[in-house]
Amino acid sequence: MQTNVLEYLENTVMRLPDKVAFADENESLTFQQVYEKSRSIGSTLANLGAVREPVVIYMEKSPSAITAFFGVIYGGCFYVPIDEEMPKRRIELILETTGAKYLIYDENTRDKLGELGFAGTALSYQESVDGEISEDKLAAIRSQALDVDPIYVLYTSGSTGVPKGVIGHHRGVIDYIENLSDVLQFTEDTVFGNQTPLYMDASMKEVYPTIKFGATTWLVPKSSFMFPVQVVEFLNEHQINTICWVVSALTMLSAFGTFDSVKPKYLHTVAFGGEVFPIKQFNLWKQTLPDAEFYNLYGPTEITGVCTYYHAERLFEEKEVIPAGRPFKNTRIILLDDEGKSVANGEMGEICIQGTCLTHGYYNNPEKTKEVFSQNPLNSCYPDFIYRTGDLGKWNDEGQLIYVSRKDFQIKHMGHRIELGEIEADVALIDGVKTCCCIFIPESGKMVLFYVGDVDKRTLTVALKDRLPRYMIPNAVLQLDALPLSTNGKMDRKKMQEIYESRKRKRER
Repeated sequence: MQTNVLEYLENTVMRLPDKVAFADENESLTFQQVYEKSRSIGSTLANLGAVREPVVIYMEKSPSAITAFFGVIYGGCFYVPIDEEMPKRRIELILETTGAKYLIYDENTRDKLGELGFAGTALSYQESVDGEISEDKLAAIRSQALDVDPIYVLYTSGSTGVPKGVIGHHRGVIDYIENLSDVLQFTEDTVFGNQTPLYMDASMKEVYPTIKFGATTWLVPKSSFMFPVQVVEFLNEHQINTICWVVSALTMLSAFGTFDSVKPKYLHTVAFGGEVFPIKQFNLWKQTLPDAEFYNLYGPTEITGVCTYYHAERLFEEKEVIPAGRPFKNTRIILLDDEGKSVANGEMGEICIQGTCLTHGYYNNPEKTKEVFSQNPLNSCYPDFIYRTGDLGKWNDEGQLIYVSRKDFQIKHMGHRIELGEIEADVALIDGVKTCCCIFIPESGKMVLFYVGDVDKRTLTVALKDRLPRYMIPNAVLQLDALPLSTNGKMDRKKMQEIYESRKRKRER
């Protein structure tokens, strides 16, 4: 039975030592190179006396950064990725929360080390991989390893602005990768195109199946996403056949006419998640790649990755919603009302998750961990933990989970309870709208709609009156050249509120 994620790499390197595992425009590493370099890093940490503790990875997104992750695991520790594009205060909070004594940097981040205020031991990646492998120490570390040992701490954005470090472990990642691979049918011939930052859990969809099957992952340059045609050309150049991207990245390609000039020639598997896929944009993808398989995936970082899937095999009508689908094996979904009782089929409740997929909670934050990793209210007989997602969902007649919205996005406006996602779904269907997002500003009680598209605001407002009841019509509509996105590629609602308030102040002067 698999108990350690490193067994994936060790099994593959015996079969395919010279095959490229991870690559970008500047570097490519074979499985043999990843194996040897990561064991050298593990030995470096072991020689320093690091024991089951956080090691910060401060490197540019690259095959080497991924190798550093495995090196930290070989050292019996757990990796904490940070990124030079993160706000300085966020990095400071991560360093403060983890109390990390060790940090690995590369040539691209070396000169920025001084700005971090890191007080521990900073290790050069290059010097670490050039170090001698200590077989005895690595063997001793492995002999003491447990399948519940942490392997990473990934930081998500907290609602209070304080980042939360989610602690993933071997058993959870193995459970996740085995389920995901079974659903998406990964093989040795899979060629991934990675879109997400390496400090996001979404990148695990490529990283760990790559070492499990002996697949290959290409890191798509972030800069190319400013030019959608370049993204597709990159996919074609490297014969990428599988992508697992956030919805906003997929929408960026379809909504701006990219497929009119170039199409992804090799894609046969498209998985998506993170946000609701606008039906108009999903249908464009489906029509462009009629022979490809499409999967909607749902799940938060706190349950390791994703926990439900839906095989989207058809086009959808404009008023339909693509289901979040069924739970993975060894995973249970329950929907609870505000009183902690199970809801009936068709009724809406908070999505709560059980299973091996649950992470250990938040690093150095027991209060927040207890708040959302809590006892199942349906069982008082023994410890039975669930993760409360804060998402609202319901079961349809086919037993498929339907994601409705975040509890935070369910608002009270003009005496009516409204789902902001419902407004967005209607707006996205209007001719000329490429993408949109609706936010609510509690201080003023206003709903503000942001959109990108060719339709003017006046025409859009008239169309909204035909489609929405009066109490659901946004109080303000702003047209932008592009919607702001967060570092993980999702809609940045906080930034949108700042844009709205800035424009409002200018008008009031």
